[in-house]
Amino acid sequence: MTDPLTVAGALNFRDTGGLPASGGTTRPGVLFRSGNLARVDAAGRETLRRLGLRRIVDLRDDAEVAWEPTRLADLGHETVRIPLFAGSTASFFAEDLTLDDLYRSLVDGAGESIVEVVRAVIADQPVLVHCTVGKDRTGVTVALALAAAGVDEDAVVADYARTEALLPAQRNERVLAYLRSLHPEARHLEELATRSPAPAMRRVLDDLRARFGAPVEFLRAHGLGDDEIVELQRVLIASR
Repeated sequence: MTDPLTVAGALNFRDTGGLPASGGTTRPGVLFRSGNLARVDAAGRETLRRLGLRRIVDLRDDAEVAWEPTRLADLGHETVRIPLFAGSTASFFAEDLTLDDLYRSLVDGAGESIVEVVRAVIADQPVLVHCTVGKDRTGVTVALALAAAGVDEDAVVADYARTEALLPAQRNERVLAYLRSLHPEARHLEELATRSPAPAMRRVLDDLRARFGAPVEFLRAHGLGDDEIVELQRVLIASR
């Protein structure tokens, strides 16, 4: 896998290139992932410019975008909005969900939208997929795109798990203090806000395999065509 990129002001930014896959490895410089871009500074903008991004796929809902807007129009990219969990993100802390609960809710309630994210990746590159933290919505959708392209499952899980090490400790402390002030009885705040344990993604993939036969079959069941899966593989995987 590639080293994490430093994009000043961006949270949890990285390239998914260099992952082992059936017949090759993922291409560097094609699919990037991150948290929100609201604080990207001049140096960060220049880094993004050099990456040549043609498309940014934003998974946040309207309230999140209004709270932390992305102001990168001068980069010349297209922004595609595909909100996941629209209007309900804050409720997950109030309901004290576990990561397993959250991810099951995502795959059960947003299958068609996840397929739209995959289609947005296929349509133009280099492409960046992001949400607020780049951990859950981005983590699940990118994992499913990688799995559908034939990336080794251990590598898919490891890419998801990298997020935890990329979230700054000071950010985590600040976010957790705020959330605990709102939800003092919640038991899963730290897990939801800061953790990306490998077993959580392993359980997502195992669940989709048990219910659909394979993660790629989940996407196919929600409308992704065979030709689109072939194109996803072509776009993301460099043959040996």
